[in-house]
Amino acid sequence: MLKRAGLIILIIVLFVLMFTFTALNTGQIEIDLGFFKHSYPTSVAFAATFVLGILFGMLCMTAFVFRMIKDRRTLRRSLRVSESEVSSLRNLPLSDAD
Repeated sequence: MLKRAGLIILIIVLFVLMFTFTALNTGQIEIDLGFFKHSYPTSVAFAATFVLGILFGMLCMTAFVFRMIKDRRTLRRSLRVSESEVSSLRNLPLSDAD
């Protein structure tokens, strides 16, 4: 319950900051990509840059997570082989016990 209340408070604070930023930055930014030229409000340009950064970060993390999943699968397979080897060695009769 406390976690949910903290999340709601965080969302409210972010919205207040967003509206304050939008109200204080009423200027325009011109974006020229060579084949595309357009003018956007400053807040929209910053928000779009922020969202694109988050998406790029998620894309990079996805590649990292897939690599970690592959490594985990390899390690589990190696662990199973090692455990079966140890188990078979434990089941061998002792040859020097007379």
